[in-house]
Amino acid sequence: MSRTDTAAPRGLYATAARQSVAKLSPRLLVRNPVIFVTAIVAAMTTILALRDLVAGPAGAVIPQIAAWLWVTVLFANFAEALAEGRGKARADTLRATGRETRARRLAAADADHAGAETVSSTELRAGQFVLVSAGDVIPADGEAVAGVASVNESAITGESAPVIREAGGDRSSVTGGTTVVSDWLVVRVTAEPGKSFIDRMVALVEGAERQKTPNEIALSILLTGLTLIFLFVVVTLEPFARYSGTSIPAAFLAALFVTLIPTTIGGLLSAIGIAGMDRLVKANVIAKSGRAVEAAGDVDVLLLDKTGTITFGNRMADAVLPAPGVSEARLAQAAWLASQADDTPEGKSIVALSARLLGGDLPHAAIARHVAFSAQTRLSGVDLDGGAQVRKGAADAIMGHTGTEPGAILAANVENIARAGGTPLLVSQGTEILGVIHLKDIIKPGVRERFAQLRAMGVRTVMITGDNPLTAAAIAAEAGVDDFMAEATPEAKLERIRAEQQEGRLVAMCGDGSKDAPALAQADVGVAMNSGTQAAKEAGNLIDLDSDPTKLIEIVMVGKQLLISRGALTTFSIANDAAKYFAILPALFLGAYPGLAALNFMGLSSPESAILSAVIFNALVIVALIPLALRGVRYAPASASALLRNNLLVYGLGGLVAPFLGIKAIDMIVVALNLA
Repeated sequence: MSRTDTAAPRGLYATAARQSVAKLSPRLLVRNPVIFVTAIVAAMTTILALRDLVAGPAGAVIPQIAAWLWVTVLFANFAEALAEGRGKARADTLRATGRETRARRLAAADADHAGAETVSSTELRAGQFVLVSAGDVIPADGEAVAGVASVNESAITGESAPVIREAGGDRSSVTGGTTVVSDWLVVRVTAEPGKSFIDRMVALVEGAERQKTPNEIALSILLTGLTLIFLFVVVTLEPFARYSGTSIPAAFLAALFVTLIPTTIGGLLSAIGIAGMDRLVKANVIAKSGRAVEAAGDVDVLLLDKTGTITFGNRMADAVLPAPGVSEARLAQAAWLASQADDTPEGKSIVALSARLLGGDLPHAAIARHVAFSAQTRLSGVDLDGGAQVRKGAADAIMGHTGTEPGAILAANVENIARAGGTPLLVSQGTEILGVIHLKDIIKPGVRERFAQLRAMGVRTVMITGDNPLTAAAIAAEAGVDDFMAEATPEAKLERIRAEQQEGRLVAMCGDGSKDAPALAQADVGVAMNSGTQAAKEAGNLIDLDSDPTKLIEIVMVGKQLLISRGALTTFSIANDAAKYFAILPALFLGAYPGLAALNFMGLSSPESAILSAVIFNALVIVALIPLALRGVRYAPASASALLRNNLLVYGLGGLVAPFLGIKAIDMIVVALNLA
């Protein structure tokens, strides 16, 4: 975990301090039963202190206890406010992208863009059409229904490189607030004002819709149960004391109650959950619920869509295979020339590959005319001065252009590429076919290594693709996944997830297309790529703004950190409470039962100093643990038994020892300063 993970923006601590006071509202406190009880006790102790002050000369202990009880409540509120505040900067950045803009509204998605009307983006409604051109801010969420354009989505993803958005397919989704860099799009608006993707993300980042997870609810029930048990214990102490011929002040009993109940984990529980979601925000992942983050920590199987997830969305040039008697350099030069007028991602990849093969020694031929690539001709190229024609395109298109057939070796290369699931493109000069370019699905960098990390965590990876089994097997082997599903339909993906879940496994699904939406909705953890369709983003419960499928490693790590952090601090808190019980009680009854001096091995000075020291320790331990709650306990792949052993040794033993050392040290300071 880097230092930046725990760093706070300037002014965050001051804002959290103000929020900790605002959170004293009973309506907000009641959401955390343990801290709500602490606030009630603090209020009662304050009333007792004021009563004693009015009645006559009052001792200094009860007002101090009241003050420290309020400090305990404020520190718990501060931890929650600090966790919430860490996402505010991100939310403000996102909110800035949702500013009002001017839009060119169309009556229909016609080709000539006639009758464009300039309106405010706030006037747009779902189902309407807008025209956006180079330099325009896309005014609302929508789907591209015509055109193709480069779009700068850095306001959302933080990445400066523009992405291609085009009508049809899985790259048609556009987000309001992003900027068109080149060309144009006609966009059909899909979101009403105030309900855009940006608006939902802002609400999620700020925690406005955060709900407690089942694990958190169960833990809250446990803490409430412990609180009731200690309430019974404390209430019975006064009758027992009276029977013994002594009495315990009500303020002391109230303070003892607060020090015994699990205020440590109660004060930090909410902060742990919010911090888990915030760590995902720092990784550019938006969680729609805390439950999704928690479930990620227990994922057993990860299903990934191939195209756009494991591989880049477009096939790219991987190799050139020259015809017999043709050098690789000549074929690369011709491919470079023939692709100059091809603006598709595939064409650009051929230019890049050819330049790499030529080592920067690019051809300087005099070009008379560029022939742009089109879906009708399925080829592109140039006409050179002197009449020579250089072309590149689909095999049948080039054969039709040249009027010649490729030789036996070249024909075999074309067939082998097609059988392996690749796309063969022929290159010609005049009537001579110079060779073939192999376009293939390119695995995203670092995918294989990240899948190995997932395997070490016990997560099995399954690639899902519509490709034939031969192509799927080759890509699966190259990517390093554990299994694959070929020729998969949306129904087959759904059945696979259900089958895994019926066997008791938690399933995560990564996808970006509309065809992935049913599977994303069925999965326990559905991670939608931000580059995908609106349907996919609606179906998933996590949205990866970077569209990086390997991001699931961070998601799993955060989920495991959340679970382990909660378990570690719960262990510490319960052990802490047990230790405080045995540390304080002997000193509290020492006057009535001098024989308890043998159990007062801490040598606490008096009942007053013992209870005050315990209250102060109780407040300060929350402060000490805030950084750990926000940062999370470090996770390293290990067995469940090893994690439990480490938890008990570090946090269980630490929870037992800390109160004895801390309360004794505070007691010495209290006595030295004559505070009790």
